[in-house]
Amino acid sequence: MIDRLIKGIKEKENPTVVGLDPTYAMMPEYLVKEMIEKHGKTPKAVAQMFLEFNKQIIDSTYDLIPAVKPQIAMYENYGLAGIETYIKTVEYAKSKGLVVIGDIKRGDIASTAAAYSSHIGITDIEGEKYDIWGADSVTLNPYMGYDAIEPFIDNCNNLDKGMFVLVKTSNPHGGQIQDLIVGKDNEKVYEKVAKLVADWGEEAMGELGYSKIGAVVGATYPEEAAQIRKLMPNTYFLVPGYGAQGADAEKLQGCFNKDGLGAIVNSSRGIIASYKSSTEFSEKEFAKASRAAVIAMKEDLQRIL
Repeated sequence: MIDRLIKGIKEKENPTVVGLDPTYAMMPEYLVKEMIEKHGKTPKAVAQMFLEFNKQIIDSTYDLIPAVKPQIAMYENYGLAGIETYIKTVEYAKSKGLVVIGDIKRGDIASTAAAYSSHIGITDIEGEKYDIWGADSVTLNPYMGYDAIEPFIDNCNNLDKGMFVLVKTSNPHGGQIQDLIVGKDNEKVYEKVAKLVADWGEEAMGELGYSKIGAVVGATYPEEAAQIRKLMPNTYFLVPGYGAQGADAEKLQGCFNKDGLGAIVNSSRGIIASYKSSTEFSEKEFAKASRAAVIAMKEDLQRIL
């Protein structure tokens, strides 16, 4: 996965990841009307809105980007119909050659962790094997330590999958835990986690020098990100916080290595909801607005790479 991702970044000269995190409020009015007329005021109607919305955005941007990141909670909110849309979105993105990062943020142990690992694994039923979720990579919460990560590692190595483990998140109150001082070395929690993730990453190295076990490092804390980069030279960063959360390209410089690699930058609302603040595109042209937002983000990032 990590080698395919790096090759895609190089080919498209763009480390942008489009976050497919649709909400009902984000839907164009014409699409809402169309799906409610067809399916009523039901979860299925919203799920179908999301699927059509996602497909049009993927169609409009897949030639510019290496990956997409659907956030599963947005789909789980609408039950089985929403989960079906999540799976179909993953399938459609992969049909366009994109790497898919399933933003699931799971974190548990033992048989539960093993079950969660099916998001990047194979489900075996009496010898019949199913890739039910289809994602190439997932996000994970390391709060329960190596026990929460271990079941995913075999899938990384045997199935060419990957993961991004939360290290320093972009949200304002993440520091309530992540910045606490711990241990005899007086390290902050995020520093300790960064070192652990780097160690775990040695168990699943790709051929291009980066591990299949990456880290989530928020763009909203640029000094900390630069420090974490020094601790994790062979770890790819998934960087949230660009755009709608306030970070610009300059704040991202410390996330990258000197070769211009080492990080992929996610933007969700700033791309998929860009039509709402556009004076150039109508709501029926939301996908064109998303394409324009991706191009603008690509040009912004290229200034620092």
